[in-house]
Amino acid sequence: MSFENLKRNRTDLSKLLSAAQDYGPGEQKGNPNQDDRFWQPTRDKAGNGYAVVRFLPTAEGNDLPWVRYWDHAFKGPTGQWYIEKSLTSIGQPDPLGEMNSKLWNSGNEADKQTVRERKRNLRYVANVLILQDPAAPENEGQVKLYRFGKKIFDKLMDSMQPQFPGETPVNPFDFWEGADFQLKIRKVDGYPNYDASSFKAQEALFEGDDAKLEGVYNKLYNLNEFVDPANYKTYDELKARLQIVLGESAPRTVQENIALDTTAAPAPMREAEPPALNVVDTSTNQQVEEDDDTMAYFAKLAQED
Repeated sequence: MSFENLKRNRTDLSKLLSAAQDYGPGEQKGNPNQDDRFWQPTRDKAGNGYAVVRFLPTAEGNDLPWVRYWDHAFKGPTGQWYIEKSLTSIGQPDPLGEMNSKLWNSGNEADKQTVRERKRNLRYVANVLILQDPAAPENEGQVKLYRFGKKIFDKLMDSMQPQFPGETPVNPFDFWEGADFQLKIRKVDGYPNYDASSFKAQEALFEGDDAKLEGVYNKLYNLNEFVDPANYKTYDELKARLQIVLGESAPRTVQENIALDTTAAPAPMREAEPPALNVVDTSTNQQVEEDDDTMAYFAKLAQED
């Protein structure tokens, strides 16, 4: 879709709201913290941070202006880290998801605690234009990929589907009728907290200057790479890594693990994980899901294994 088509056929809010309820995209291989396309707001020593960004519209060839995926990050009894994307993001069975389901349904409270420690973490990725970044002003004016969690996504949803009378629905991804987003980060109970973040008043980006808007549009990153199954590790690769982290096998190559473990074949496709497991994912929704610094640290530890 060209910029002119975008302007003529701007995304209907109903499509965005519907997509937010039912879809299953994933993410690429690799660590976003090592990808210079990604941006995260800088926080000071006290854990506070501030930035202003504009969420950008759907790129040409994409269905939505965001993608969603799940990942896991935990330290096993071997001292090694399991930092991996979940195949449930793309509608496929995942070995850790299956293990967590069995543990949760065992009825043992210790097993449930293990599941909580190994739970899935919800991530979103969208294109943003960085308008203000006081701690790193060199980022201002750049189009970047922004990875965020449920707290920020809920604020996007609230702008599109306000809960109180008299509030007007706003498409935060729209060039002309969207709004700038103020990221206000505070450290609460040891974790970054985004509750104070909010949208400014609705206004056109760059006062609706088509030349500037088209320039931004042409810099949007294609999000399709994040939903391509080819960019995910296979069931067998994930199972081999999980066995090493849990101490159930010696560190061999993936091919050796597959050859020696005849149980590594993927289980039949299931529609979803048990509802109880989903409850665990949301009831333990700590702010750590928003903390890219924490994820960067975990990823570094995993690479050092």
